[in-house]
Amino acid sequence: MPRRLWMVGLSSLLATACSSSPGTQPPLAPCRATSGGQVSLGIGAYTVIDPTQTAGCAVFPANPAGTTIEYLVVPQSASSIPDDSQAFKLGGNPLAAPRPPVPLASTFGPNVVQQFDLRLRLSEREFAAQVPRPLLAPPRAPALVTPVDSGHVRTFKVCNTLNCDPRKPTTLSTVTATALKVGTHIAIFVDNAAPQPGLTDSDLNNLRTVFDTRLYETDTLAFGGESDIDNNGMVIVLMTAKVNALVTSAQCNSPTGGYVAGFFFGADLITTAPFATGNAGEIFYSIVPDPSGTLSCPHSVSAVTQLVPVTFVHEFQHMISFNQHFLVRGNFPEDLWLNEGLSHYAEENGGRTFLPDTATFCRYAFGDLYNSAQYFAAPQNYFLVDTAGIGGLANRGAYWLFVRYLVDQVGAALGSADSVTRRLDGTELIGAANVSNATGGTAFPTVLARWALANYVSDLPGFTAPPELQYVTWKFRTDYQTMKTACAPFFSTGNLPSQFPLTPSVVDGSAALAGMLRAGSGSYYRLQQAASAPGFTLLFSNSAGGALRTTLVPRLNVIRLQ
Repeated sequence: MPRRLWMVGLSSLLATACSSSPGTQPPLAPCRATSGGQVSLGIGAYTVIDPTQTAGCAVFPANPAGTTIEYLVVPQSASSIPDDSQAFKLGGNPLAAPRPPVPLASTFGPNVVQQFDLRLRLSEREFAAQVPRPLLAPPRAPALVTPVDSGHVRTFKVCNTLNCDPRKPTTLSTVTATALKVGTHIAIFVDNAAPQPGLTDSDLNNLRTVFDTRLYETDTLAFGGESDIDNNGMVIVLMTAKVNALVTSAQCNSPTGGYVAGFFFGADLITTAPFATGNAGEIFYSIVPDPSGTLSCPHSVSAVTQLVPVTFVHEFQHMISFNQHFLVRGNFPEDLWLNEGLSHYAEENGGRTFLPDTATFCRYAFGDLYNSAQYFAAPQNYFLVDTAGIGGLANRGAYWLFVRYLVDQVGAALGSADSVTRRLDGTELIGAANVSNATGGTAFPTVLARWALANYVSDLPGFTAPPELQYVTWKFRTDYQTMKTACAPFFSTGNLPSQFPLTPSVVDGSAALAGMLRAGSGSYYRLQQAASAPGFTLLFSNSAGGALRTTLVPRLNVIRLQ
């Protein structure tokens, strides 16, 4: 499909996907003992019911035992359509009137920093849809490399607004910078107009070391190679005051504000006007120290030296992904939710190379843990498949958790964790198709259902989860407290939970439940069936009692806990 038509089609699809209208189809018939969706499970066994194939029914047998049976029930949307959603009801017949959709948790949505990140990634996809298909990127040729010498002075075009767009030249400013430190893979340029005093020679040496000898290797092993369109054999780290000034001091201190620590922009790797910045090179932009806050909010030298490497390892994955998907294979950049999930995984993965240095690991992994806790606290309120836009912190927690789960599950089969992430980046596939391919052909809805169940049962005390329903690297029920204690000397850990925050409501077979299905995510219920209780049925329907949309890919995931 031509790229321009693809983009038009996407706009129409998004408009449809966001609709949660129950439609005009007739109500589903009441479930009976002989209806489809029969549930017969031993402890530890699970099933995934497609309500579009069972007329919405799930049928549970009687409990002849003298003890309570307990199931985890997770109504979920396995849709790969961006931001797809629909209201649902789950219960017996007749169902009580549905409650209004569950409101979003009392957290802020995307702040200005996340919105800037979103604009960059959306711009890359938009430009990819309009520029001519690039020639396949040639192999890197070290013999032809033009080295960047320390002391070299050059100019760059740098975004000067959160609404950066190379088609609008006023959104780019010219910056003159000097290469102060050059390594094997990284050249650090510092803005000649940066506030003084800035980074010392020792600070710059330390940054060069961590970029050049640790983070560069970690990301390229995990995700593949970046491009080298400027043929200098280097990734440029441009530390410039323009990044500090992207937000005002007021924005920086606002609850919905924050500041941009650094970024990558795919327009630097596009040479077709008007979509190119003109830099034609691999560049990571970062803030500079500004202890007095002359540019925006203050940033100390120590804060910059600690934060910028974490940002680099995140943004470098975006750079590699853009190269692998667009420049090497001529396809669209990765879907936003998966692209962002891989970059958040890159933070944790980079941090692990410092262990047993807990202080440094905390800097890299703490944000991902915090975000995941926000998601676990109310997963039904947030999308995983969020291609239409990068959400707030809870959404990012979902992205990281999903990639972390994929790496844990597929790594053993492929031989290493890096093999999983290299497969996800080194392909022309994107989104759901990419996930399915990375797992060896497992259908995307199946992967989502297993992930949804793993989120609760992976390390559930007194319960042995099937191997495919487990995280391997993290045991969240104990690791939140472990990390809260370990990171306390370095962070304000008050908002990191001590207890696992995913706490399903406890219901029985007569429950009348209602909520909203959001693409990729689900609602969690512990359904208890008393000793000697008769069988019961659940009807999984839209808010009007009719069939859920097939495009929503609704699933009722059930695992027996006891």
